[in-house]
Amino acid sequence: MMEERINKYLSEAGYCSRREADRLVEAGRVTIDGVAAVCGSKVADGQKVCVDGKEVSGRSRHILLAFNKPAGIVCTTTDKQGSNNIVDFIGYPERIYPVGRLDKDSEGLILMTNDGAMMDRILRSTNGHEKEYIVRVNKPVTDEFVKGMSDGVYLKELDRTTKVCVVEKVTKFCFRIVLTQGLNRQIRRMCENFGYKVMKLKRIRIMNIMLGDLKQGCYRDVTDEEYAELVRQLDNRN
Repeated sequence: MMEERINKYLSEAGYCSRREADRLVEAGRVTIDGVAAVCGSKVADGQKVCVDGKEVSGRSRHILLAFNKPAGIVCTTTDKQGSNNIVDFIGYPERIYPVGRLDKDSEGLILMTNDGAMMDRILRSTNGHEKEYIVRVNKPVTDEFVKGMSDGVYLKELDRTTKVCVVEKVTKFCFRIVLTQGLNRQIRRMCENFGYKVMKLKRIRIMNIMLGDLKQGCYRDVTDEEYAELVRQLDNRN
């Protein structure tokens, strides 16, 4: 008889990430054959798993979308944000959720999935997955600014120093930056450290997945080739 941990079951079923599954279990919202699950509970073939009384069954097909998020949309799966909720904005016919975050004022590429295991692997910041951004600021981009941003910046509010990263001037007021970590509002905080204000922030790449010419507010399926390369990079990092 096959058994798997409850958090993996919910993740593989496309319900949520393993981390979120653990939170649901701890909150007493998950049952297995009518009995409240606990952390580490296992699900055997044929058992009935419910969240908030509603059955979660089987493994669904894996979905991975590239979405061009407009500014003003919030990356949350709750309904507290109303029409600003990214899930409601997309209106996809199956349950999906964002892989990580892109703050409300920022735009560009974010991945959406029903694959909790894939989500967990991408979100492990210690793996050093690259994310690339184009940033427009309110003052001319100088050589000193580029060097300072590249070398790592101490962020007092977070008591953290950012990792060394790639920063290149694009135009007089724009630069490109490639990060391998995801601190809260990291680029905006880094810029503020040098007296700059971010006017526009757009993510154009996550690992090998490119935003390309995808129109704002639209999504596309990640191709089989992109997915295979994404998995290859994840395997090489683990």
